[in-house]
Amino acid sequence: MGDDNHRYVQFERTANSKYEVRNVRGGSISVGSGADTDFTPVELLLAAIGTCSAIDVDIVTSRRAEPTEFRATVSGDKVRDTEQGNRLENLAVEFTIHFPEGEDGDKAREALPRAVKMSHDRLCTVSRTVELGTPVTTTLFD
Repeated sequence: MGDDNHRYVQFERTANSKYEVRNVRGGSISVGSGADTDFTPVELLLAAIGTCSAIDVDIVTSRRAEPTEFRATVSGDKVRDTEQGNRLENLAVEFTIHFPEGEDGDKAREALPRAVKMSHDRLCTVSRTVELGTPVTTTLFD
């Protein structure tokens, strides 16, 4: 794969169980264990699944009409399993999306189910990665 395909973030510890994550464009987000308002890694995974799909859907539908409401809830059940390890199950993305009355809103509403399906089945890199079960390697450098 070429450099255009490679993605990464970097993070540094700022306190016990607290990290500052940075992307190549200069953005940053604080991540923690859940002891404060910072997002936890599990919450970031849920957010990544939902917003990845939301971006796909938004691009397709907003070409037709700006939504009057666009929100989602992403949920899952955390399983603590001594044999297979901790994980999430029952992952679900539930969208609430509305468009204005009129011809443009009708076009957006018509495109919406197909956009959601295409995102789930093909476009959303995050949910596709989770569903396909891509292996993760961990390396310790000196």
